[in-house]
Amino acid sequence: MEVKEPDIFVTKSNGEVVPFSPEKIRQSLRKSGATSEMIENIIEELYKQVYPNMPTRIIYKIAYKLLKKASRPAAGRYRLKQAIFELGPSGFPFEQYIAALFRQAGYTVTTNTLMTGHCITHEVDIYAVKNKGAFIIECKYHQLQGTHCDVKIPLYVQSRFRDIAWKMKEGNIGNGQDYRGWLITNTRITPDGIQYGVCMGLNMLSWDYPTGKGLKDVIDRSGLYPVTCLSTLSRHEKYMLLEQGVVLCRSLLEKPDLLSAANIRGARLEAAMMEVQHLCEHILKVEWV
Repeated sequence: MEVKEPDIFVTKSNGEVVPFSPEKIRQSLRKSGATSEMIENIIEELYKQVYPNMPTRIIYKIAYKLLKKASRPAAGRYRLKQAIFELGPSGFPFEQYIAALFRQAGYTVTTNTLMTGHCITHEVDIYAVKNKGAFIIECKYHQLQGTHCDVKIPLYVQSRFRDIAWKMKEGNIGNGQDYRGWLITNTRITPDGIQYGVCMGLNMLSWDYPTGKGLKDVIDRSGLYPVTCLSTLSRHEKYMLLEQGVVLCRSLLEKPDLLSAANIRGARLEAAMMEVQHLCEHILKVEWV
């Protein structure tokens, strides 16, 4: 039976008030692998609990808890955005994770590299090379939702990139490689930031930019989910794995002993490995770059 959609407004993390959109929730649940029956049961329950100006993060939490009861692997995929926020607090795990996405796309990658520019020396988060392409990548990690990269960030990133590329070209370093600058963030880039980046030829990747090819799309297509997606582990256990340099669920699939090293044993280890196997069942080498 179709439920009548209430005329109600809710509040996003940035304070914007928008109409409650069950269709957006349906789409995200569908992408997570939830069945049609699961989706409609969750939507029906949300209608019972939603109220005017309800924060969207609360709506998300309710949907996640309901989905977790029905399917842990689907719940892990559904909480992807929050899982990326948990690749902190330093942001270094986020850099490691982005480096893994480039490796999966066939790039040779180094992280935290000192590179000499024409004017000064810079610490580069990620340097990725494949064939004649060389990428100088700056990662901007934010721990709080609603925090965006305004135009100052691409201005800063482009300035650093131009200084390094200038030095590389004047010294003929890299045998004529095509150098490109990148800004990658786990949140969003403001419209003027995108306008500037596009104008200057700066590659940019945010949670939902470029449209249909944003970070969330790259992750879903590649199947490279972070360990912070795992609903079977506590936040403390996930941080223990991150401290060991374990950022990918795939790493746990290849080396289950990493869970034991984080004091995850017995029935909980079996449950975690089952979830890992489901999350890693569609890993692909995606040419997303």
